[in-house]
Amino acid sequence: MNRQRALAVTAAGALATALSLAAGAAPVSAAILDAKAEAARAELVGEVSPGLIEELSDTFGITESEAYDRLAVEAVAADLLAEAPESLDDSFAGVWVSEDADEVFIATTDASDSTGIRADGATPVLVEHDLGALEDAAGSLDAISAEGYYGHYIDLRSNTLVIETADEAVAADAIEAAGIDPALVTVDAEAEAPQTFFVRGGDAYNIENSWRCSVGFSVRQGSTPGFVTAGHCGAAGDSVTGGEAAPGTFRNSVFPGSDRAWVAVGTSEVLYDDVNMYSGTRDVANSTQAAVGSSICRSGSTTGWHCGTVQAFNQTVRYAEGAVYGMTRTNVCAEPGDSGGSFISGNSAQGMTSGGNGNCSSGGTTYFQPIGPALSAWGLTLVTS
Repeated sequence: MNRQRALAVTAAGALATALSLAAGAAPVSAAILDAKAEAARAELVGEVSPGLIEELSDTFGITESEAYDRLAVEAVAADLLAEAPESLDDSFAGVWVSEDADEVFIATTDASDSTGIRADGATPVLVEHDLGALEDAAGSLDAISAEGYYGHYIDLRSNTLVIETADEAVAADAIEAAGIDPALVTVDAEAEAPQTFFVRGGDAYNIENSWRCSVGFSVRQGSTPGFVTAGHCGAAGDSVTGGEAAPGTFRNSVFPGSDRAWVAVGTSEVLYDDVNMYSGTRDVANSTQAAVGSSICRSGSTTGWHCGTVQAFNQTVRYAEGAVYGMTRTNVCAEPGDSGGSFISGNSAQGMTSGGNGNCSSGGTTYFQPIGPALSAWGLTLVTS
């Protein structure tokens, strides 16, 4: 995997220039990333389904070999995402994969981190705001509610907190009410209002014989089998009465606030450790979180299988039903009835479809509920291959 790399530069020009003059040249990190990616690729061969490679090739316009390269770099990025926050501590400002997935970036507020970042195979990016400061500001905005205010998320690449709204005046009022520094914020005043993806057409399961949603992932709570899905699909006690999924009952459900639920099914029901690709299946091996910029695919019974990339973590989404926190933002399309369905990156379960805007004809934005909070809150174990 031969790559040309240049040090990424942020809006903080002087600081970025200072970093570009520090430590070794970019090819040092490139060679290390290549070595790590080659090792990761060797593990992927034979484990990744041909259907996944074909879908990535179609989605990103790349060859089969380049699809394996992409997955390998994303695997390295996932490892760095788990390690970097602890190693950099207060200076950490995010990890992401480049658009063509041939480079991994780690942002920091401390130029002295450059050498260590390069030694890990990543390209250092010096920024003004650490991730903690942006997360604190986002937390202050969580308490703000106003008509035309659709939510907010942290954009790692621009090192800013993005407010999505119907107009800039609404955003200005929210910034003032939250008491945060306007320098941390950029405003998207052309955002569309999000909506939860309820039912249209054939779905994976019916709730109370009235509406439909899609299965997320097979799980167990002790010896009790079941599956996770979106919280807005049903309340605790609601019955799953038909469709492709086994009959069952919503044991726990949270919406708004979060958008997660789990359904218990009969003890004799078989749980599958895979996801329906509508042209085959994808094995589920773990729930390792994918980095921003990584490829990700969604399965839903209305629109089937679609792929794109992870855009941001910890998005606050303000639906008409109430605010939902901690969502992951993607550019994968979805439509009503896809709610609750699987988001998966490689063979790693990521979460359950929540809502968004747009459709699978013109494209759109879709948010998903990360699977981790559901597993930990209710003592669930993901069924894996």
